[in-house]
Amino acid sequence: MTTWFTSDLHFGHARLLELSPVRGAAFTTVAEMNEGLIANWNSVVAAEDTVWVLGDFDMHGKAASLALLPRLKGTKILVSGNHDACWAGVRDGWKHRSRYLEAGFAAVMDFAVTKLPPLGPEASATRVLLSHFPYAGDSHDEDRHAQFRLRDEGVPLLHGHVHEAFRERRTSEGTWGINVGVDHWGFCPVSAETLARHLAELSRADG
Repeated sequence: MTTWFTSDLHFGHARLLELSPVRGAAFTTVAEMNEGLIANWNSVVAAEDTVWVLGDFDMHGKAASLALLPRLKGTKILVSGNHDACWAGVRDGWKHRSRYLEAGFAAVMDFAVTKLPPLGPEASATRVLLSHFPYAGDSHDEDRHAQFRLRDEGVPLLHGHVHEAFRERRTSEGTWGINVGVDHWGFCPVSAETLARHLAELSRADG
């Protein structure tokens, strides 16, 4: 069994093809984008795997987009983002969590803590935080939703939200964050093993 991470699929978001040069270059229509994201997901994820979706599964929990969820392999866990109808920053967002659970998410939460696998027999697992939002940075000119961002206390962070703005960034405190959004990972989920290696490489590069 493999654990995967992804974010910012934005199923059904037609305008994103205009707003995002990366997305627009990859897909011509929203239907093509939806089908491409599903095919890419299922090409790497097995039925027994777990996939953490770090927010923005679609745009505001539309029925047509949530109906795509059962076509995606694996056990899916949602860490809600600002475009999900169940996000804590949306008025009465909690009332929509049942819709996401009924659609096929095994759990819905605002943030989580997990571990990336050890890279060798003598190595230890790496503790990471999971949130839709990075410690700092945005796809816009200013950081939005500051009150929903986790405090940087030195724990590496896996996140989404910033689309193609950056794939990884170190905070002023020296903590690495990695953007698992599909725009930086071939429109596919990225495995925990890949992220563990990448985080180790970033740490080594720090000297």
